[in-house]
Amino acid sequence: MRVIAAMSGGVDSAVAAARAVDAGHDVTGVHLALSRNPRSYRTGARGCCSIEDSNDARRAADVLGIPFYVWDMSEEFADEVVEDFIAEYQAGRTPNPCLRCNEKIKFAAVLDRAVALGFDAVVTGHYARLDESSDGFIEMHRAVDQGKDQSYVLGVLTQDQLRRSLFPLGGNTKDIVRLEAAERDLQVANKPDSYDICFVADGDNAGWLSEKIGPQPGAIVDESGEKIGDHEGAYAFTIGQRKGLRLGVPAADGKPRFVLDIEPVSGTVTVGPKAHLEVTGLGCIKPLWCAAAPSEILDCTVQLRAHGDEHRATVTVTETGFEVELLDPAFGIAPGQACVIYQGTKVIGSGTIARTHRTSEVQAEVSASSST
Repeated sequence: MRVIAAMSGGVDSAVAAARAVDAGHDVTGVHLALSRNPRSYRTGARGCCSIEDSNDARRAADVLGIPFYVWDMSEEFADEVVEDFIAEYQAGRTPNPCLRCNEKIKFAAVLDRAVALGFDAVVTGHYARLDESSDGFIEMHRAVDQGKDQSYVLGVLTQDQLRRSLFPLGGNTKDIVRLEAAERDLQVANKPDSYDICFVADGDNAGWLSEKIGPQPGAIVDESGEKIGDHEGAYAFTIGQRKGLRLGVPAADGKPRFVLDIEPVSGTVTVGPKAHLEVTGLGCIKPLWCAAAPSEILDCTVQLRAHGDEHRATVTVTETGFEVELLDPAFGIAPGQACVIYQGTKVIGSGTIARTHRTSEVQAEVSASSST
């Protein structure tokens, strides 16, 4: 096959490209330029948008003896990922930009361009496994290395995209990949993994958002509505947050308080005890199915954060998405996050969390009804 190797400049994508060459594919390396001014995003070896990363990707392609190009995806990235990130926080939600980038850039815009140029597939260094089932579906499974598994951020991929995707690293651990890179004389063999959000230069999301949006002062209140603090922008908070609240009034019980709710119109941030963050159900919209959509109630597990635990659950498909009943409650789940559905290691699909059902809300309704 003729394949595009998406080369970020890291060790994983370099080894993935090498394995595609070994498999006999006609490989062309491509680095995605996600900013017209790379230094406006990040420098150093902790992201995927820096000048250093582009140079590292080019050197790896030279070692492998494959053609190499830089594709300017800055406009698409700004529109689909960066602006979406800002808008979601302004609306009081908590987005996952890496998942959004996979959906809109790496496996949509890039794949569309690759197919238009006559390529058959895109190979990346993501840690996930693909298998063809007996009914002809391409199944995506968790990686062997659970610590590096990236199936959560790939849960937005459709069957058409999975059929044109190659993930050569899913069956190996990161240690093996680094060892192979060294054996191939790839200079990125010991390059640190990328962390944080690539377009937030210092990892300070709140500070970055403040620069983009500007101050929008508001009040921090307790559950009774009493004002106990001030803030410069509700976008600097996320549900479940404990640090950085800077409250002037301590809780009556002396225990830490957490963000329970964000009201974007008034800018009001409500805080309270951790127990009131317990979530037992979710309503999800914008479903994307990696496999066939469930036709009946599905016994499964769900993952709610990129590096979060799995929760036993049942999922029921609706006209607008799906409802999730959590058999294992979760804490601090925010609208805007992704809910990815699994059966064993197989990814079924994903949706965007639009609302949560909390134990404290149910208890309050019971108390209210019993007092009438």
